[in-house]
Amino acid sequence: MVGGSLQRDLFRLGVVPCAAVALALTAWFTHSRLETLEAAFNAEGEAAARQVAAMSDLSLYAGDLPALQNVANAALRGGQVTRVEISNSAGVYVTAGAKTAPMGQLRMFTAPVTLREASRASAFAPEGSTTVGEKPIGLVQTFRDTTDYALERTRSLMAGIGIAMIALIAAWAWVRHTARSVAQPLRRISRTVAALEAGQFDARCSVVGRGDGDPPAADGTRRAQHELASLAHDINRLAERLQRNRQQSEEQVREATAVALQRMAEAEQAALSRARFLAAASHDLRQPLHAMGLFIDGLLPTATDTQRPAVLRLQEGAEFMGVLLDDLLEISRLDAQVLTPAIGGISLAQLFDQLDAQQAARAAASNVRLVWRDRGLAVRSDPALLLRIIGNLVGNAITHSAPDGTVLVAARRRGGKVRIEVRDNGVGIAPIHQARIFEEFYQVANTERDRRQGFGLGLAICARIAALLGTRIALRSALQAGSCFSLDVPRADPREVQPPAPEPVASSPLAGLRCLVVDDDPAILDASRVLLMQWECEVECVASGTAAIRRLADANTRFDVLLCDLQLADAEDGMEVIDAARRLQPDALAVLVSGATGPEALQRLRQRGVTLLTKPVAPAKLRALLSTKRAGRLPA
Repeated sequence: MVGGSLQRDLFRLGVVPCAAVALALTAWFTHSRLETLEAAFNAEGEAAARQVAAMSDLSLYAGDLPALQNVANAALRGGQVTRVEISNSAGVYVTAGAKTAPMGQLRMFTAPVTLREASRASAFAPEGSTTVGEKPIGLVQTFRDTTDYALERTRSLMAGIGIAMIALIAAWAWVRHTARSVAQPLRRISRTVAALEAGQFDARCSVVGRGDGDPPAADGTRRAQHELASLAHDINRLAERLQRNRQQSEEQVREATAVALQRMAEAEQAALSRARFLAAASHDLRQPLHAMGLFIDGLLPTATDTQRPAVLRLQEGAEFMGVLLDDLLEISRLDAQVLTPAIGGISLAQLFDQLDAQQAARAAASNVRLVWRDRGLAVRSDPALLLRIIGNLVGNAITHSAPDGTVLVAARRRGGKVRIEVRDNGVGIAPIHQARIFEEFYQVANTERDRRQGFGLGLAICARIAALLGTRIALRSALQAGSCFSLDVPRADPREVQPPAPEPVASSPLAGLRCLVVDDDPAILDASRVLLMQWECEVECVASGTAAIRRLADANTRFDVLLCDLQLADAEDGMEVIDAARRLQPDALAVLVSGATGPEALQRLRQRGVTLLTKPVAPAKLRALLSTKRAGRLPA
């Protein structure tokens, strides 16, 4: 782990050794200088004391005070001492020099006074002395003032400190220059690398070595570059390569994007073509199928015993085709996003009761036991759409369960949601099929395409509805181990769930109900007339929108119901007839009967709030709608 900066590290690396060396040398030289001053000062003081002692031996021995005074004064005149004292044990005491300086500033030097050999006489020798100089005859004390000496010491110290500071400043300046010459190129290299990391591949490092532009030597060799210049050169080469690679990558991405956009456009065009084909095919098939259903329903009451089985077969085939077209319509509506879920609180007990009523007969016929476990929970969702999903899953579970099997529909808490599971103990689904069962027209065990086993659209529709409700259908299955379909739904408080709505009233008789039928297909007009007349309705049929608007504008004619096709002959629009009915006869029930299932048409009808019956219309559904008008209730 490293901290700080390279410049700081270089600064410390250069300044600290220089400072240590400078301080050590300065301290050593200053200490030597001070010791030299000390030795010289002491040597001068001691020399002065010895000189006075040598000059005053005879005078002190003879007790010649004036001579001693002259010797002391002569020592003062030499300037090396500031005070001289000569004394002996006989009471001789001679001084020279005033006591002007305090004793703290004076340093004393002493020397014994001994007789010189030439002046020694046995008659004058002290008693008991036998050898020259063996016993001193007196003492000389000289005093030197240390003021100048202290000043010199101070000057020496200041000079040492000054030299040390000059050395440190010079070292600091040189190291700082050296550190900057290393750190600045590194900063430029770092900024270049950061720019490259940010995607600025045109960034270059402006660090070059001296002599980079010089031609090579005669033998073709070049002078070795600075390491930082070599590093910058390598980074610049890397940047150039990255820039080339980026340009190539951008070119490849542009080409791939162009291809992807082209394929996407082709896919969208194919999807639009498929939607248009389904819409056109659905409309073209619904027209004759609608007429067929009306004719078949009209033939059933008058069919003979020999004709009745054939008519029933025709009705069954028409119903299968109607179921397939309804599934296609459901997928078109989901793809067109014209369904808006009505989210509300749902009691799972009530929902499971409805499902049980729908699936009980089918389960009994297949000898499958249905088990419902709601656990008193409630969820927030669209009741009709959730009923459609779970009903389809339960129906599939019954279909694929073995005889004497069991289908379990259970709910359990999972955090703030409720997981609804549909389990069966049937043959299960192999892993190879599990990823495709939600595709359109995909069936695992119906390779012969038996229409009684469905068309392979139920799970695809359920998956789309689940996505519309903000959830998804999960699957866990294995061969011979059954299957478990589940979905998570937001949990609701059971106390906030509204009670179930009352059952609708029974259908009212249709006798005397005045109906206007608008369609450009003569077969549909004939079939509608025959069926409505069987229901004792008063029927008027027209083949164009212009004629229908003219009849609606007649003040003497009032209609209770308007049944109008969307796509009429000569490019007439059924919506114009509906708008005219709403304007001219607002009390009439205006219903659009159409086989158009395209997303654009469905979105348009939803925006206009039009009641739509999709061809082929089941006679029972049409009768129920007309009964609502007779009963004075508007259709949902």
